[in-house]
Order: sequence, then structure tokens, then C-alpha cells
Amino acid sequence: MTLLRLSVPTHVLASLLGAALLVLAPTTASADPLQEAGRLMKQGQLGPALERTDQALAAKPKDAQARFMKGLILTEMGRQNDAIVVFTKLTEDYPELPEPYNNLAVLYAQQRQFEKAKNALEMAIRTHPSYATAHENLGDIYARMASQAYDKALQIDSSNASAQTKLALIRDLMSNSARPAALASRSTTGKVPASAAPAAKQEAPSATKPEPAPAARTEPVDPKPAPVAEAKSAGGEPEVEKALRGWADAWSAKDFKAYLAAYASDFQTPGGQPRSAWEAERARRINKPESIQIGIENLQVALEGERATARFRQNYKSGKLKTSATKTMVLVRRDGRWLIQQERVGN
Repeated sequence: MTLLRLSVPTHVLASLLGAALLVLAPTTASADPLQEAGRLMKQGQLGPALERTDQALAAKPKDAQARFMKGLILTEMGRQNDAIVVFTKLTEDYPELPEPYNNLAVLYAQQRQFEKAKNALEMAIRTHPSYATAHENLGDIYARMASQAYDKALQIDSSNASAQTKLALIRDLMSNSARPAALASRSTTGKVPASAAPAAKQEAPSATKPEPAPAARTEPVDPKPAPVAEAKSAGGEPEVEKALRGWADAWSAKDFKAYLAAYASDFQTPGGQPRSAWEAERARRINKPESIQIGIENLQVALEGERATARFRQNYKSGKLKTSATKTMVLVRRDGRWLIQQERVGN
């Protein structure tokens, strides 16, 4: 399963590929410490970033932006339970905002509490029906829950061919749709708490204008493919295409060493699982006795300096399983080679 996208203010962590975003605007009183916290967080200095955020909260304990950022920092620090407490309180004080619900779903999914993740996403959608991120994340949760149900069916009746086919299809979809936990940095409603008072007040929260997202320390989780841009460095589209076709050929030939070499060292694995666990899972699937055929069609490449976004139609055939899906990959140029950093199914 792909890791769900996490909402994050753009001055803390950027949204992907320079998209313009609506950000949760900090209140005036806590702007300076929050900006400093954002700078520190981008540099990976999470402890000092948390201290600056706590300074802002000491002055305005109800400040929604500071509380939101604290939840993000705690998540980055691996303190999931503490982050859950922060985002849960935000949903209580500002129930009209969908992002805290989405973030709770991310954290619950990481803990394999899929029912809680589903409920949180349904609340996000209820507060904002056009929240596309929550809809997509809910689909991921349904896929994971379906996988568990089919697996249970096979435990009861291992000869159930229909369940075997469906389980294989879902597992293949999830293992090949790595979209990293993006820290989605926008207010999807355009509404933000304007003061320390909870959002239950009658006044409608104000909306901020979209602004360009700064560069991020880590790849966020709501990856929006970059617009087509002219190449700004050597390599270009032919080399990106060559790298992708080499990846597909290695997969088809069951050359696992060459297949693995197509991925960057900082490849964002599905669900944020350890790289070693992801490699073991891919080895198990690729080394199965059935032949594998991987085809690439309708390849489109958008270049931005040392980064490329590729969209194409992937045709997969192995044994009785045959699928075709749109795939998006983000590649980075390292030491003269284009390597896969992100991989997901869909646009």
C-alpha cells in the first residue's frame, strides 16, 4: 500500500515539484518563531524546530498553525502517538478543516489501524467533499482492507482461484504504486483559523492566496506531476527513456540486480517500509517461476534540471495475470545516471 499523504504548511515542507499552494497562514503573533521552525525543519533540525514551535504555543496555546506544525514535526521525529494527540485535538477545535483528519489517517495507516484511518478520511471528505487527496487515500485504505479480506478467504479455502487472482492483482497494484507520504501543504478549503479561538466562531476563516512552494528537504507526499519544462541539464529525454526501458527490460528478464540498480538510494518505498523489506518483497515477486513481460507505451517526460517526471502506460503480464495501468515516476540524475526516486500508479 502506498503511504497516505500528509498535510503540511508550505513554509515548513514544500509540496512537490513547485506547485502553487494555498497555505495555512500563521497568525501574526507567532509568525517569527514559526518561520524559524520551518527553516530548522527543512534543515532536519527537528529538536530546535520543536522548541521554536513550543515558544509560539506558549504565547498562543490555541494557535492552529503552530499546533499543526507541531504535529508535523512530531511525525517527522517518529513520535506518532504524540502527533495523533495533536491532530485529534485540532479536529475537535477546528472540525471544519479536513487536513488534520487526513493526517490522522496517515498515522493510523502507519500503525495498521485501517478502520480508524478509514473513519478519519471519511470525516475529511464529509467536511470537504471535493478533497481529492482524501478520496485517493481512502481508495488506498480500501485496497489494503481488501487485501486482508482476500488473504483471510484463502486461509479458509486455499483453492479459491478467484480470491488468489484478486489478491495477486491488489498486491501488485500496491507494490508498484509507491507514492510517498506526502506532506500536503495546502488548505483544501481555503479556510484557516484566523485567531486562537476555535473555528466554531461565526466568522468565516480567511483564505490565503496561492504562493510558490519552496524547495523541500524531503519529498512530500501529495506528488503532483510537474508541468512540461525545458531540460536545463545534460541528459534529456532520450536518457530518461533509456533508463526506464532498461528498468522494464531488467524486470522482464528477472535480472533482479539490474532491476534494483534502477532505483535511487533514497527511493521512497511504499508505505515508508524499510528498504530491505521492500527489496525482499520485490525479489520474492520477481523471482517467481512464471515469466514476466513488462511493456511501456505512450511515454511522456517532463524535465526540470536534474529531475524528471515520466508518465506512461505500463503493461504487465505474468502467468494468468494481465494488467495495464498508467504509471508516474520521478527520476533524479545522479553521477550521470537517471534513477527512480518515486513510483506510483496513476497521474
